[in-house]
Amino acid sequence: MGTAFTLRAATGADLPFLLDLRVATMAPQFERQGIVLTAQDHQLRAEFRLDAARIVERDGRALGLLKLLQESDVWTVEQFQVAPACQGLGLGAAVLRRVIAEARAASVTLRLSVLKENPARRLYERLGFRTLAESANSFKMTFVENESGERGGVTGS
Repeated sequence: MGTAFTLRAATGADLPFLLDLRVATMAPQFERQGIVLTAQDHQLRAEFRLDAARIVERDGRALGLLKLLQESDVWTVEQFQVAPACQGLGLGAAVLRRVIAEARAASVTLRLSVLKENPARRLYERLGFRTLAESANSFKMTFVENESGERGGVTGS
């Protein structure tokens, strides 16, 4: 599987896919941390800020979700999920590299939050995100340009 993809605006018709994706990708993460969520909790999270949701697709097939909240000087990756069958194949990195490039072009800070037991944290670190704060269950990460400028990018604030 290559890393080519498109992003399209999510609609209400995507909610069944978004709920299935959320349960498949996030329920195991929450369980590892001893967090219990109800079906309604997952539903509400899937519906949250649908206006900011983009479906990651290849050949018209939905493979993931990117929910990016774009404020004037800070963009937040609110939700980012790749279908389990597509994880580890470079798709997630390709999507995030695009977001990083767009954030850099817009001169904004790029942030995200990741559950402490979520292995995606390693991907975020490889791409240049650094933990600048944490809560009981998650790390708050910001994309930080390294000293040599190799990553190019958005400086944290």
